[in-house]
Amino acid sequence: MILTIIIITSIVSAYAFRDYSIMSKLQFNAYRIVHNREWYRLFSHALLHGGWIHLIINMLVLYSFGNFVISAFGYVFQFMNANLLFILYYVFAVAISSLYSVRKHRNNVYYNAVGASGAVSAVVFTAIFFEPYQMILFFGILPIPGIVFGILYLVYSYYMAKKGIDNIGHDAHFYGAIFGLLFPILLEPNLIKYFLSRLLLFNL
Repeated sequence: MILTIIIITSIVSAYAFRDYSIMSKLQFNAYRIVHNREWYRLFSHALLHGGWIHLIINMLVLYSFGNFVISAFGYVFQFMNANLLFILYYVFAVAISSLYSVRKHRNNVYYNAVGASGAVSAVVFTAIFFEPYQMILFFGILPIPGIVFGILYLVYSYYMAKKGIDNIGHDAHFYGAIFGLLFPILLEPNLIKYFLSRLLLFNL
């Protein structure tokens, strides 16, 4: 399932690199979403990326954490096929991570965004939810516990979103991460006890 998402995203992104009309048609644009009712852009922008490095990083992170999340879904949520649940989760993560940006940029016709980073952030943080002390390579080099990475990531994303000094969708990163943390609890509220027990290293 993860490979299917990666292949589809890579193919669409590669075509968009060569044909800007695809990029223009599918990219996130809050003004067009709100005023032209082009709601599909809430989802389609995740199939596009700003360049090969952007695409490769997102797909590597998705591959690294996605299979673990699917396995966790299969173990915890046995009422539903884990692969199907992951697809729904991923699609919701794409849209929900972008909702704040819709509100924030709804009257800015020039604001565009692409990338699956919001959904990928959700996947990483769902993995952190299930295994908060799983090691994550900070900057791809330094291994640190997931929960520590998560705190640093949220603080940084929130700060940079407020500053607005670069062209990166920090809002989507932040809200995607929050969605990733909350999603398991929304399906099964008792999982908050599991998370706390893993976090505090004792049984509740």
